[in-house]
Amino acid sequence: MKNNGLRNMLPLVGIYALRMLGLFMILPVFALYAEHLHGSTPMLTGLALGAYGLTMALLQIPFGMLSDRFGRKPVIAAGLLLFSLGGVVAAMSDSVTGVIAGRLLQGSGAIAAAVMALIADLTDESQRTKAMAVFGIGIGASFTFALILGPLLDGYIGVDGLFWLASVFGIVGIVILYLFVPNPQHSHMHRDVEVEPMKLKQILANRLLLRMDAGIFFLHTMMTATFIALPFALRNDVHLPTEEHVWFYLPILLTSVAGMIPLIIMAEKYGKMKQVFTGCVIALIVAEGLLATTHHFMAGLVVGTFIYFVAFNALEASLPSLVSRMSPAAGKGTAMGVYSTSQFFGAFCGGVSGGVMYGAFGVGGVFMVNAGMALIWLLVCRDMRFPMNLSSKMIPVGNLNQAEAEALVGKLKQARGVEEVTIVREEGVAYLKVDGNQYNPDAISELLSPDYS
Repeated sequence: MKNNGLRNMLPLVGIYALRMLGLFMILPVFALYAEHLHGSTPMLTGLALGAYGLTMALLQIPFGMLSDRFGRKPVIAAGLLLFSLGGVVAAMSDSVTGVIAGRLLQGSGAIAAAVMALIADLTDESQRTKAMAVFGIGIGASFTFALILGPLLDGYIGVDGLFWLASVFGIVGIVILYLFVPNPQHSHMHRDVEVEPMKLKQILANRLLLRMDAGIFFLHTMMTATFIALPFALRNDVHLPTEEHVWFYLPILLTSVAGMIPLIIMAEKYGKMKQVFTGCVIALIVAEGLLATTHHFMAGLVVGTFIYFVAFNALEASLPSLVSRMSPAAGKGTAMGVYSTSQFFGAFCGGVSGGVMYGAFGVGGVFMVNAGMALIWLLVCRDMRFPMNLSSKMIPVGNLNQAEAEALVGKLKQARGVEEVTIVREEGVAYLKVDGNQYNPDAISELLSPDYS
């Protein structure tokens, strides 16, 4: 079955993409909708928008651990059911506190870690990197489509209809899970995608990884706060009717994705990661500053939002790659778990801070605070080293006793391009950190054969 792992995991990508679609469709339209909810204030509006991030941050690692104990599918199904119930609560609420409760419930179905663990169960080690790349592309695509579909569908079914649709997505996800996702032959803990509690201290002590965690926190704080202010700028400052907001977002989002691609190629193929990273953070400062000072003009909103999304998309795509390169050989899953927690917590803080800033200082104040946050991010990362050529590899080594494992570690460390080796005997896998310019997989295969293959 694992020979078909990439095909088997595509339904899982669809399930998670549907969930993210349901979460994010309300981003561009909720702030205006919330004005009509009982008890609405700017701060509570922001809290409702970002509340899902709090429960996702708190529960995504525990959900992954529960899936190791109780099975992947039951935990994923339970998470999707919680997500659907949250959508129902939010859709039926006529008060902002009810919507907050619904959004918290939506976020409590934190299935990301369990989904990635099931993908790992269904794929060979040789397919794992490609599988996770497909998973990441699915998430990125769902985010872009959500920002387009939200304003488009809002004109037909309203925001409460978007919540109902999100609930339907959750139920559809459960059906797909049990009808189209095969049961894995073996299910166990995968250190390349799952959090290992014993490694948390090591990961949290890594200053490079902490800077990446801070970066994704800032990025998603700014993102959620931006969607508190931008709908009001479109409606109140440039007098664009709410039902026409989709025609503002559609061309900007599509062209910004196209604008991101050369940056990713420059960073990954031509080794300009530091320049692209720094340039994108500077672009966020420029974009938010431009939005803060020119939000009364359509041209200013178009240019500022375009620059913002080019930088956001490029950073969103490149930061996970950097975390992978900076993480220990057998600690990638733990590093990514902490990173994802920081991301979700940033979404929560962005909603709250955006609401507070909008209530106190208006649209311009939100954008200006975001520009200041991007400046802090630039200062935090100004002297950061970028390990351009390092990547993680997993090599099956079979059943080894302690002496054989220690001997193999010594041999692998002497291989050209191998920087770090960890063998996990229970999994029969060697986790390697390698220099891509020097690493030779054929030489490693020869080293393993015939004694350890």
